[in-house]
Amino acid sequence: MSAFQPITVQNLSVSFADRFVLKDVSFSVSPGERVALVGENGVGKSTVLRAIADTLDDTARSTGRISRPLDLVWLDQEPPFADETTVAEAIESVLAPLHRAVQEVEELSQRLDDPAAAARFDEVLSWAESHDAWDVDRRAQLLRDEFALADIDPGRQVGTLSGGQRSRLALATVLSRRPDALLLDEPTNHLDDATLELLAEHLCALATVVLFASHDRVFLDDVATALIDLDATVFGTDGMGGRRFGGGWTDYEQARVAARRRWEEQYALEQEELKRLRAATRIGADKIAHNRGPRDNDKFIYKFKGANVDRALARRKHDAERALAEAQERQVSKPPRELEFTARLVANTAPGPMIMGTGLVVSGRLRLDEFVVDAGEHVLVTGPNGAGKSTLLGVLAQRIPLDAGSLAVTTERIAELTQDPYFADLSRTPLQLYEPLEKLGFPALREFGLLHMRDAVRPIGALSVGQRRRFALAVIIATSPELLLLDEPTNHISLALASELEEAMGISAGTIVVASHDRWLRRRWTGREITLA
Repeated sequence: MSAFQPITVQNLSVSFADRFVLKDVSFSVSPGERVALVGENGVGKSTVLRAIADTLDDTARSTGRISRPLDLVWLDQEPPFADETTVAEAIESVLAPLHRAVQEVEELSQRLDDPAAAARFDEVLSWAESHDAWDVDRRAQLLRDEFALADIDPGRQVGTLSGGQRSRLALATVLSRRPDALLLDEPTNHLDDATLELLAEHLCALATVVLFASHDRVFLDDVATALIDLDATVFGTDGMGGRRFGGGWTDYEQARVAARRRWEEQYALEQEELKRLRAATRIGADKIAHNRGPRDNDKFIYKFKGANVDRALARRKHDAERALAEAQERQVSKPPRELEFTARLVANTAPGPMIMGTGLVVSGRLRLDEFVVDAGEHVLVTGPNGAGKSTLLGVLAQRIPLDAGSLAVTTERIAELTQDPYFADLSRTPLQLYEPLEKLGFPALREFGLLHMRDAVRPIGALSVGQRRRFALAVIIATSPELLLLDEPTNHISLALASELEEAMGISAGTIVVASHDRWLRRRWTGREITLA
């Protein structure tokens, strides 16, 4: 029951239906470390966490070795409480091990004359003290106050809470529990700025093992003591093939770009060397005894020297073949083509007002006195969960009707990226769905750098939310909209791709309205910002 056990992963491989999601992943996380898993969508961040928590799907096949503390808590992207569970029951389900430990210590204290009971008493007492179990209820109440949960009736069912309330309940309760190891999958989802800062503060105060996956770049900078890139280059994050990088996202982004550049340069140098060695294996006698031929009355001498030439030729070819084999054995693999978004997001339009809205009301969801956007303007819409950001975009896209107010949009070429794009036929592939556009002369799907071609031939229903969103964005920008509406555009996409998308928004001359809670994007936004109450 030691509170000082690390998480150790050795050569972990996981496959589903003969398709590897992870292959030979190894790392360790010691108590006091807060390590983040990063990498492209689909590289297996959630799978690593589930493997460590021993909650992989029955269809998964895994190999390798994992050691972990017995007292481990895993929080998935969706809080673990059933809808019908009351708030009080949800809290007790997390704190129960500490309550049981206190009760067991009290019971064992009455039987200390029994050697077995005394040994067990020492073990449980040590564990309870390391978790400060006697103070857990007070600690839990304080954390519920800090996480703005104090006014929620303990008898209320979890299913009636908002997404943000459920996330805050799970996090506050787990933090008060203080497990030996804490696994978090996208813990920043549904949280406002104040709660994100509070969560970062409490995680940094933990002395236990913390391993998490997050797309929140500010959170990575604030919390992570190290990053593990599951999609590292051949040189790794440390320059020697290792996946681990000591530090947060800002420093790692620069190191990742440098590692990719070294890989490309090394590959190019090795290909030149291989080309030279292959040429050497094809060397002929004319290169050894150039322009030498038999002279009159010297045939014997030529035969003798020719034999030497043949032996020299054979030796040099053998040496070249051996060098070629060795070079081929140690050569780095070809750098895979990275997703690199460089497309033009939106078409330019004539100057003047593009959106003119007054008294916009959608009952229970949105109330906005005025919303005016000029052509070519970039507007960021912010505000807490439930303020109506997504609803406003739906109104501008004419997908959600107004209950009151007036709205005029001067273009019909409007495109909206929703948080979860809808596709009627989930059995079709992105290439099949995009084919009509390509036949009309629009750019090929691969030109947008948003979706790997290996994913473009898979059924759309088999893709992740992030992959579906990237495909939906490709379809949108292919049609050159004059007004582009983006709802949480950096959600569910890789951190590197998020940076490229933000850069594309920044240099676009077209009209863009973005709704986002992404602190990284918001801190770097240079256009107009509107905050909904």
